Amino acid sequence: MSPAASAPSSTQQLARLDLARLKAYRENLEFYRGFQWAEPPRRRERRLTFNYAKTIIEKTAAYVMGGVSFVVDPLDASPEEAERARRAEAALRDVYDTNNVDQLDLDNEIDASILGDAACKVIWDPLEKRVRVSAPDVQGLFVWWLGDDPSRVWRVASRYVLTAEEVEMLYGLAPAPSSLRRGLPAALRERTVVELWTDADFQLWVDSDLIDERPNPYGFIPFVIYPNLREPKQFWGTSDIPALRESVRELNRAMSQLSMILELSGNPIAVLENVTEAQDIAVQPGAVWEVPEKAKAYLLDLLQGGGVGLHVDYINLVLRTLHDLGEAPRTAFGENRQGLSGVALQMEMDPLLKKVQRKRLIRAAAFRRRNEMVLRILEQYTGEALAPYRTRVVWGPLLPQDRSRLVEDEARLVAAGIHSRRTAAAELGVADPDAEWARWQEEAQNLEP
Repeated sequence: MSPAASAPSSTQQLARLDLARLKAYRENLEFYRGFQWAEPPRRRERRLTFNYAKTIIEKTAAYVMGGVSFVVDPLDASPEEAERARRAEAALRDVYDTNNVDQLDLDNEIDASILGDAACKVIWDPLEKRVRVSAPDVQGLFVWWLGDDPSRVWRVASRYVLTAEEVEMLYGLAPAPSSLRRGLPAALRERTVVELWTDADFQLWVDSDLIDERPNPYGFIPFVIYPNLREPKQFWGTSDIPALRESVRELNRAMSQLSMILELSGNPIAVLENVTEAQDIAVQPGAVWEVPEKAKAYLLDLLQGGGVGLHVDYINLVLRTLHDLGEAPRTAFGENRQGLSGVALQMEMDPLLKKVQRKRLIRAAAFRRRNEMVLRILEQYTGEALAPYRTRVVWGPLLPQDRSRLVEDEARLVAAGIHSRRTAAAELGVADPDAEWARWQEEAQNLEP
């Protein structure tokens, strides 16, 4: 949205913004849930739905989020800097464990793949005295940026629905008298809430009423909104669904057609030629048919001439197209008939690896920004010095690793002075190399005579 757009004066104005984006969200979500046929069903039409879109999205999300962790690197070798980095890393780990961020990130990854965008929100919980990390629905988020630079976000609106009972519990706002007169239960009285954030100000709207307005307590907009895959020069991202849609629909149609042919072949059709009337014609073992002279009776064979083979070949062609467009080779589904490993397996999986790398590039920037928000809020509300807020995202390996070979390689690199012990530990998947190094030093000192 352009910066010239005025701030919404009511929740009704937000309902008229970004209609095309929200429509695409709904269509992609319905397709993911299995509503994949383009036209309404005809009478007595068989329709099978094989939800490859859901399977590919969830499998890709598992690859993207496999083994992610965060490291705070010291700026120099001083003991003070090492201690600061250790405290910042421990604080991040505590916040993420408390908020179950591993599950939140996996949910967000699936959400981003379906809709095209995902978001995190980082705030201070004054009741529990801790940082709270959540994942708001991007279908309720609206963003304004400056000029032609989508990276310079200056205002974010978050719209969601609460019951009147929840609004009263959270904000002390009693239900409207009109709803009370109707006698509706509190659970059914819904009210629309909008949070409006800029770096300087915060507003809270309930329906059309502004009920709270104050300076932004954090000094920054506490949202991280990031795309699934970035479209050049655009703020909002692209979903994985459009690339799969036509292949999935054609697969469903072809499989439904083949299923019908096989069912009819299992219940054959009796064909009578030169017969004007027919009674008691039953296709069953031991049945005897009496037909007039010069008449002919036979069963219609729908499988003759290799017809089924043609259907199967076409279905395999559609499946190949589906895997190509989804960048998810059959090997990613556990099919490895050639027993590939090492470089050969990596080449076979290369389409999926490239797709995951593109997504991880975007996620890493978003996670670093979220880490910065967490550390800033902790420093602001606890007084603990955690700046500078520089973190590094460590991703797990995408392919199965020969751990014994990896250990041997790292041992040689450490012995040759090419890798440090900390680097070797990080390459081997140790979550906290510095803590592991400290424990090693402690053990070495205890073993000294």
